[in-house]
Amino acid sequence: MLTPPVVLFLIFDEYLLALEVFFVAGLSDGVDGFLAKRYGWKTRLGSILDPLADKTLLLATFITLGGLSLIPLWLVGLIILRDAIIVGWAAAYQAITQQLEVRPNLFSKLNTVAQILLALVVMFFNGMELSWHALQDVLVVLVFVTTVLSGTVYLIEWAGKTRTALRL
Repeated sequence: MLTPPVVLFLIFDEYLLALEVFFVAGLSDGVDGFLAKRYGWKTRLGSILDPLADKTLLLATFITLGGLSLIPLWLVGLIILRDAIIVGWAAAYQAITQQLEVRPNLFSKLNTVAQILLALVVMFFNGMELSWHALQDVLVVLVFVTTVLSGTVYLIEWAGKTRTALRL
């Protein structure tokens, strides 16, 4: 798992090293996903652990960037709140129905891309000691909007599924 090195490099102001490790983590995740789909190397455990590792890397990176005042803490809080609500609802749904299938919606995929872009831009621009306020503002708004939209879509979908499951 490459999360600890990313966090440590960020803490010690080694933004370009953090960026490189973050990039390698993303690249290896992409290759892993491609191989799993291409050759049918999918397992239930892998379907749980892979997104968990991805989410751990993103959350740890955002918490660290927020703690270093490189991104707004309110945005970090919003992301954590959204993820906590989704995990809580998923756990409740699993307990009620004994079945759970989580499929990322379009807004969730856009949110992940926006979060990755924001993290990469923050690390790159800080590593190169460049000013990036306008780009940061655009990406912060994009992450905010996609976080709210994806969380709302998940809640609407699962509320409907839960209502249906309780009627059966």
